[in-house]
Amino acid sequence: MVVEICVKAATGAPDTLGDCPFCQRVVLTLEEKKVEYKLHLINFDAKPQWFLEVNPEGKVPLIKFDDKWIADSDVIVGILEEKYPNPSLSTPPEVSSVGSKIFSTFVKFLKSKDPSDGSEQALLDELKALDEHLKNKGPYINGENISAVDLSLAPKLYHLDVALGHFKGWTIPESLTHVHNYKKLLFSRESFQKTQAAKEHVIAGWAPKVNA
Repeated sequence: MVVEICVKAATGAPDTLGDCPFCQRVVLTLEEKKVEYKLHLINFDAKPQWFLEVNPEGKVPLIKFDDKWIADSDVIVGILEEKYPNPSLSTPPEVSSVGSKIFSTFVKFLKSKDPSDGSEQALLDELKALDEHLKNKGPYINGENISAVDLSLAPKLYHLDVALGHFKGWTIPESLTHVHNYKKLLFSRESFQKTQAAKEHVIAGWAPKVNA
């Protein structure tokens, strides 16, 4: 059975996979579980009528299970784990929140216009905590095998890299070697390379928020 999934199309390129990290997380999960799927690329500048009818809030990712459309990447990933248990990507509860604040601190720092507001330090603190965890437990968050928490973090770290590099000329400090190795490990996976948005689309996606 082919799973149908709606994801964001690239800004200005409606036939290309877009820059939503939550969409990429779900598609990564499908790829890692070798589930056959059909992508519907949703142009955010002109959302199709059928899409708004099944999903009035107009949010992505959106996936179809048993004739029902379901939103929210957390919920979707949970259902995929239940329906397709092999290979298992479930993350033990004690490590499932590792790195969970990286995305929100990154967004705050990216949008910040005040160098002294502490947003850079907050992001650094989160990245250092991740580095420390990987040093003791790596190479993935839960040790040897990739799990759901890695597939959630991978697109967010990619956005962090691209957006902060472009808009702030900022990169993750070299001293955080375990984070750098972790990124290389994630970004080199076939599933990631197949589902990542082009850098220019990531930049185009963040530009309105940065310039707001």
